[in-house]
Amino acid sequence: MALTYEACLQAVNVVIASGSVPTIVGEAGIGKSALVADLAQQRDAKLFTTVVSLVEKGDLVIPVPPLTSDSFVQTADYGSLADVQFGYSHTLVAMIRYAQEHPEQEIIWFLDEFNRGTQAVQSELMNLVLQRQINTLKLPQQVHLVLAENPDATMAGFEQSHYGVTPGDAAIADRTTRLILTADSDSWLAWATTEIAGSPRLTPLVTDYVAENPADLHLVASGAAMADDDLQPTPRAWERVSDALRELDHQHLMGQTAILTAILQGNLGTTVGTTFASYVQKRRPGLTVEEAYTTDEAPTIFAKLTPAQQQQILRHCLDDLAAWPLTQDINAHRFATLLELCPADAQYAIARDMAAVDDLFEGLADQTATEPGVAKLYQTLTTIGQRGSQIEV
Repeated sequence: MALTYEACLQAVNVVIASGSVPTIVGEAGIGKSALVADLAQQRDAKLFTTVVSLVEKGDLVIPVPPLTSDSFVQTADYGSLADVQFGYSHTLVAMIRYAQEHPEQEIIWFLDEFNRGTQAVQSELMNLVLQRQINTLKLPQQVHLVLAENPDATMAGFEQSHYGVTPGDAAIADRTTRLILTADSDSWLAWATTEIAGSPRLTPLVTDYVAENPADLHLVASGAAMADDDLQPTPRAWERVSDALRELDHQHLMGQTAILTAILQGNLGTTVGTTFASYVQKRRPGLTVEEAYTTDEAPTIFAKLTPAQQQQILRHCLDDLAAWPLTQDINAHRFATLLELCPADAQYAIARDMAAVDDLFEGLADQTATEPGVAKLYQTLTTIGQRGSQIEV
């Protein structure tokens, strides 16, 4: 039975408390690593992570020659023997040191992508799971092992899986508790909207879209669908998208359609990436209202946008007149500057929208004698109105 994020987190806690080893099974990018990080935080445990798929045989422990003459054993009949010692990976050394320095604190050792490691590496890790020992090293009692695996076609319910995995030894399966993690939009959205240092983990552009389109949180393609679109959205891909959107925003590139779409398709696949790009362009066409009024580069950025994006920004400005009134000189001057950068038909469309705002034109007319920016905007609107009959809307 598949579990939601929150349910799986609770189940992992139960398995650890009962003295067993949990194995979390789920599609790539579904949130296994994030779940273990939350687990460590909940238990106030120190987290160590080893990505097993990147480990080669000998990386964790390797025999080393004797270091002193006392390590050599002379026998009467069988020759000279050497008591071979072992060198351990930095992770194991750091973990043991931490356990000695913090004997009362739990430690979680996360063995990620366990079944994507080679058979030799899995065998090397076998004693850790079965006997909590690797050669001469014994794990401290405060160390809890947590495994994560990608679906294997030999697992029930995952017969169509296409991951390049090495099926684990039956002894591992028999000594661990398999928990299936599934993508759950409600739990994921609760996590994604949690504020960190005053800001949500992920940008509202992402979380609002997923809230409206929960099925797009995680798609698993198979067969012909894989050939048509080899990338599919995952919770981890949405995290990358959020980071990319914030950087695009920082570099004032949100309005660059080709760049935005390429980055989104490169994370989410062509279908969802294209759909989400259109959603972003409607919600965030290149400049926020605040940026449109206050950023020195706003006219330059605005001029590079498509007419549809330009109109969307100016309509957002009209929706936010309470915060940015056009009867204020500096706002009126900037709005007129941006409006003049639009094509003639777009100018006329915006002027019509403004005419529908109660008392807006009257307020502008009252300020023209004392506010040069307001006078500029009013004159621009007058000119647009005079040629309006010649424009096909």
